[in-house]
Amino acid sequence: MVNEILCKGLAFLMLFSSLSYAVKLRDIASFEGNRGNFIVGYGLVVGLNGTGDTRSTFFTVKSLTNALQKMGIVVDPRRITIRNVAAVIVTAKVPPSAKAGMTVDVDVASVGDARSLEGGTLILTPLKGPDGKIYALAQGQVIVGGYEARGIASLRRKNVTTVGRIPNGAILERDIPSNYDMKEVHIYLNNPDFSTAKAVVDAINSKFGENTAVALDATTIRVNIPEKENYVSFLAQVENIDIEVPIVPKVVIDSRTGTIVFGGDVTIKPVAVAVGSLTVRIKETPQVSQPQPFAGGQTQVVPRTQVQVEEEGKRLVQIKGAKVSELVESLNRIGATPREIISILQAIKSAGALNAKLEVL
Repeated sequence: MVNEILCKGLAFLMLFSSLSYAVKLRDIASFEGNRGNFIVGYGLVVGLNGTGDTRSTFFTVKSLTNALQKMGIVVDPRRITIRNVAAVIVTAKVPPSAKAGMTVDVDVASVGDARSLEGGTLILTPLKGPDGKIYALAQGQVIVGGYEARGIASLRRKNVTTVGRIPNGAILERDIPSNYDMKEVHIYLNNPDFSTAKAVVDAINSKFGENTAVALDATTIRVNIPEKENYVSFLAQVENIDIEVPIVPKVVIDSRTGTIVFGGDVTIKPVAVAVGSLTVRIKETPQVSQPQPFAGGQTQVVPRTQVQVEEEGKRLVQIKGAKVSELVESLNRIGATPREIISILQAIKSAGALNAKLEVL
């Protein structure tokens, strides 16, 4: 099955692979200052159906006591039952240039020993940034993407029930600071590459004139904003420029699942490959030695070990310079499994015969 999927994927890559391909600049790079921000807070989810924290999670009791005191209710922490309450960490990602009054989604995750957050409601929780300032307030019904059904001697659970989400669950209370410079902007490539950086510079200068853009390194490109150009309008034009991106020959291997993906114009130099399989089977069949009646001996366990060695002979196959399809065809010709193909590719790369970057996940 894996071999079939692999061959189909390689055939697809062969049809659409070339030396380069055109993409929008916004798909391969990010703009300086145009980034999201993370905020986090600690809160309580209430209204659970007996699936909340137990008393062993002592900070939940303390948190609930403090929350009630702020509402003018003084209670003894020792008399509080918290099975309907769960302590949670609340996180959210704020988009760039967000303003006060906007809403964002929040994620809620249990930090105690609660079994499920299903049916719970997050009470008002302040969310802070790395600077310690409060940027948003979160509250709302928690949506859990799973369920749990429990009986006396049976448990049925689907997905994770201790993590949930509240759509539009946080309201921003202050603007997110922006770091925009109206005279110039830096563009950062997602995958640093000198050829791509040069292609970006050439494309921008071709559209807006010489010296508009200059590459500082393989990642950073500085773009000077013309005086008569509107900042937003100019960057909108820049991010929609088509860039010819070279395809980097690469072989990605996931050793855990046996998945292999080839990208780009992958070739190999002439090389010889032999795959052999050595199987060693050890079987233990201990026997009990029982003495005759009244012989005065003792019962002993006598070990019996059988060792069987099997070696599967496979011939040496020479693989000449090949493209992607020829490489796979050669490996399949010697009957290599996906696991063996991974080992073969690593060996070919070590021998210097694989003209591609080998990445193992």
